[in-house]
Amino acid sequence: MRFRGALCAATILAAPVIASAQPVTGVYVGLGAGFNYQEQQGIGSITVPGPVIPGRPLTATTNSLDLNTGTGYVLLGSVGYGLGNGLRFEAEGRYSDNGVNKITGTPGPNSASGRSQIYAVMANALYDFDLSPYGIGGFYPYVGVGAGYGWQNVTLNFQSSPNPFNYYGNVSETKGSFAAQAIAGFAVPIGAVPGLSFTAEYRYFARIGNESYNGYVETPGPTIGTARVTPTRYTFNSVGNQEGLVGFRYAFNVAPPPPPPPPPPPPVQPTRSYLVFFDWDKATLTARAQQIIREAADASTKVQYTRIEVNGYTDTSGTPRYNQGLSVRRAEAVAAELVRDGVPRNAISIQGFGETHLLVPTGPGVREPQNRRVEIIIR
Repeated sequence: MRFRGALCAATILAAPVIASAQPVTGVYVGLGAGFNYQEQQGIGSITVPGPVIPGRPLTATTNSLDLNTGTGYVLLGSVGYGLGNGLRFEAEGRYSDNGVNKITGTPGPNSASGRSQIYAVMANALYDFDLSPYGIGGFYPYVGVGAGYGWQNVTLNFQSSPNPFNYYGNVSETKGSFAAQAIAGFAVPIGAVPGLSFTAEYRYFARIGNESYNGYVETPGPTIGTARVTPTRYTFNSVGNQEGLVGFRYAFNVAPPPPPPPPPPPPVQPTRSYLVFFDWDKATLTARAQQIIREAADASTKVQYTRIEVNGYTDTSGTPRYNQGLSVRRAEAVAAELVRDGVPRNAISIQGFGETHLLVPTGPGVREPQNRRVEIIIR
């Protein structure tokens, strides 16, 4: 799979997911790590000195060798800026490392060892998608492309023993060329840390262009125990890397979510009030008064109350001192009846107000029935 094919595939996969973008706004940083599979890399030309045999040239050339590496690892870090409309731009530094498995071809070495290491700096453009209009929240796919410059350091040792091409070879050099990549992944915000997201992605990274590396080939010399060491140029073709990574991205200016609203206050039970009236200069309860007190007692069992107030009053006939005592006796009579009707005594507070707080304003010495009362207040 080459770079252009991977880029087209990423574009096609993203096409059905046109939606409003996750608003990444401002500066962010990212880190990622994962596995890296480096594709087979062609070695376009090797000049191999041949053994000293009469009638055979001293060199032979092959164009059919391939470098095969194993699965390695890749690390990357990035600094970017989100525009808030889904577009993001970032600068990235990356490193990958793969071990050499073998070299294949004709005439091919029968053993090889070494490493292929790639360093690169890239400029990427990416776009995030928001799937919440489709009922998918907390999951944000993204696609992107990048371009930059990459350096490949090749450290390669190989040997071949079959006659007549008995040789040993070595390459150890770093070369740079243009690089490009296609990116497809997704981010999952981590709610406990505003601005932090877990990321997982696939990348296809390619260094584009053939490069010549300096090395040498060592072959047997003209006599036993001697060797011929010849400087040799190895031409390595373009190479692609397929990568799977996981990592984290942190956006600096994401505001924390607002705190949850406070719980609503408990409903306030309305205050209930009952009036019990008395005959003149009396603190005894009439049948009607007992009925009202029973209704108040029944109501207290159906609501959540904090206290029950029993307040006694008189009219203005009589002296203030006498009226004060009479108002207290009337309140005590009502409280005693409430207790008989099932109200706890410790829930009742008793107070006498005498001839103050008149229900019907009058002058002194007036017998007013509306003012001869006890008020039961359930709070």
